[in-house]
Amino acid sequence: MTGLPWDASYQDGPAPWDVGRPQQAVVRLGTAGRFAGAVLDAGCGSGENALCIAAQGFSVLGVDVAETALASARAKAAEHGIDVEFVAADALRLQGLRRKFETVLDCGLFHTFDADERPGYAASLASVTEPGGTLYVLCFSNEGPETGPHPVSREELEAVFDAHSGWHIATIEPDLIETRFHDQGAPAWLATIKRN
Repeated sequence: MTGLPWDASYQDGPAPWDVGRPQQAVVRLGTAGRFAGAVLDAGCGSGENALCIAAQGFSVLGVDVAETALASARAKAAEHGIDVEFVAADALRLQGLRRKFETVLDCGLFHTFDADERPGYAASLASVTEPGGTLYVLCFSNEGPETGPHPVSREELEAVFDAHSGWHIATIEPDLIETRFHDQGAPAWLATIKRN
């Protein structure tokens, strides 16, 4: 998988999912003290969520395949004086990072994978998550009006993040993903998933 199609999304102005601020679901997680230890932001885009988490004092690594987004993220970190590391990496091959994280955030990435890619993605995430660590997945939901592209069902999440893949789901709650095309946000799931 190359980053070229994703990179193109950032070259002609903001991408549809790049709203210029952290997602409210991520802000709420931070306010509730739900991040811990070293944090990985998988599919970090232009870095708004990673910057928000790092500003709370966490060590954060943001990864993406889109070099234009990463350059924007690095510039924002420098501008605001926030210490965050941003590197190019394929989310399907995270073991190449050779690092472990206590908390992993997937904000808007899971729903971009086809059904046959999702087990490999779950394994990739498991390879970099500490035992007992937490994964938060915010993805488009198939329930509600004005669903986003590639909506996901609760059952699809449960099928991917099961004991066979090294995970168990703690909660799946309705939420919203802010985009440039949904004034009130698109229906989403916020899943809290624990590493076995």
